[in-house]
Amino acid sequence: MNRREFFASAFSAERVALESAGDEKNGVRADDLKRAGLDGAMMRVQSARPRPTSGIAQFTGRWNAQTARHLARRAMFGATEAQIAQLAGMTITQAVDLILQDVPLPEPPLDITTGQTWHNKPFVDGATDARYYNYLRAWWIGLMVNQPPSVWEKMTLFWHNHFVSDRATVGDSRYLYQQNALFRRSALGNFRTLCRDITIDPTMLRYLNGNTNIAARPNQNYARELLELFTIGKGAERAQGDYTNYTEQDVQQAARVLTGWSVRANQTTAYANGYHFESFFNANNHDTGNKTFSAAFQNTVITGRTGASAGMDELNDLLNMIFRQAETARFIVRKLYRWFVYYVIDQTVERNVIEPLAEIFRRNDYNIKPVLRALFLSQHFYDAENRGAMIKSPADFIVALHKQFFPNNPTDQTQLIPAMNRYIGWFAALQMSLFQHPTVAGWEAYYQEPSYYQLWLSTATLPVRNSYSDQIINTTTLDRISIIRSLTTPSDPYAMVDQLAERYFSMSLTTAQREDLVTTVLMGGSPYYEWTEQWNDFTRNQNDMTKRRAVDTRISNLLRFMLRMGEYQLT
Repeated sequence: MNRREFFASAFSAERVALESAGDEKNGVRADDLKRAGLDGAMMRVQSARPRPTSGIAQFTGRWNAQTARHLARRAMFGATEAQIAQLAGMTITQAVDLILQDVPLPEPPLDITTGQTWHNKPFVDGATDARYYNYLRAWWIGLMVNQPPSVWEKMTLFWHNHFVSDRATVGDSRYLYQQNALFRRSALGNFRTLCRDITIDPTMLRYLNGNTNIAARPNQNYARELLELFTIGKGAERAQGDYTNYTEQDVQQAARVLTGWSVRANQTTAYANGYHFESFFNANNHDTGNKTFSAAFQNTVITGRTGASAGMDELNDLLNMIFRQAETARFIVRKLYRWFVYYVIDQTVERNVIEPLAEIFRRNDYNIKPVLRALFLSQHFYDAENRGAMIKSPADFIVALHKQFFPNNPTDQTQLIPAMNRYIGWFAALQMSLFQHPTVAGWEAYYQEPSYYQLWLSTATLPVRNSYSDQIINTTTLDRISIIRSLTTPSDPYAMVDQLAERYFSMSLTTAQREDLVTTVLMGGSPYYEWTEQWNDFTRNQNDMTKRRAVDTRISNLLRFMLRMGEYQLT
């Protein structure tokens, strides 16, 4: 199903039914909402076409505000107009290098009632931890909202979805913060090192039972996910439980390699007045026998060891064996591609994009940054077929919309965390609760064939998106008139609609859409030229509240309508 058909069929009635009375009260009628695209009459979503044949040769097209917006939409959670201007004022190489520049680690989240950190304090009780959990999520959303031009937050979320740990299982927000800090430190670093660190990460050991994996009772949970989800992937199934890239034998042997690790809270001089959660290796619980892997791994034998260094030595052997397989690089590159570009990977994309990027990955010893740099500079990334191709994730939708209309936010946590706390519920309602993945595989939109991103939108989530965008536009502190003033020719209704579409949409309007937005949505059937008269009259009499309200009402209706259009759901 192509994107036009998907939007038209999935939302043919739902938005029409959304709080019609409230919509009429705010000046947008139910039939206006229907015309916004749910019956397919107005919404234009780019039809599916064969995947681009372009590769990773550097983009040679024009670098301008629109290409800068595409980079920001994909590599960040949207951007403010000031950030777009900053990126557009550079060369493409300068802009990409800025996006990939290292950033300092943020200060840890605070308990806003005391102004003190809590991540290194003794556990108090469940109710207090639940409060810390909310602080943690609000803190992270605040970092997304206040992010500089950087891919760091997007990659932190990528690793959070790749190496899943769930609060319900882990049960302690201090652990979740510590893992989040690991993802931040490793966001653009060495993937093999991150795999080693996450394998013995205290949060992961608790989540996938690595802390109970002992020689007498091997637990295969982490070993299975290490192969299936975290590094090499299954490949085609050849027989029950046996896949192209690994077999059940390999899962069993990997579990034996990983026996003996556990978790403790450590209070040392290095963590004065605070706790640090660390993994440790208990040689008495380790399987010291040799581990023999299948032909999928060239019948590799990992020699069993004894003593204090046995656990790390065998773990390094295991990872070296996995990373010798060419498919490991391809598997991770495909996940990055689906995160940043599009979910369909056909043979052409595999040949022209995935394989060259995987070669860059291997050649650079599995460092992430060179792969993303090549991708973000590539012709393929900016290909017209890849723009407007993704349905926004809840994070993209919520954070980008906030940044577009509220670019200035507090940085002090005692102000920022309460301000961002309201967004926790929006993330949950749109089915992207932070630290609460539905399964160990992460959010389905990034792996579930054939729907992928389409799973973000449903009869349950679309009304929530509409309600959120309405609330943003209806916020009493939002100066909607200033938004229009910032445009080049606010007195020209067609130019105004065009410039707003350039800001908020990743694809251009059709002639019919443009006409309808001006004559019906903005003007309510009145002649288009009356907007020019009304705007100019207002600018000459800005203290006249009647004139101000009349202009503001038209602007509000237009913005609310545009943010409900299918084009705004795409990036």
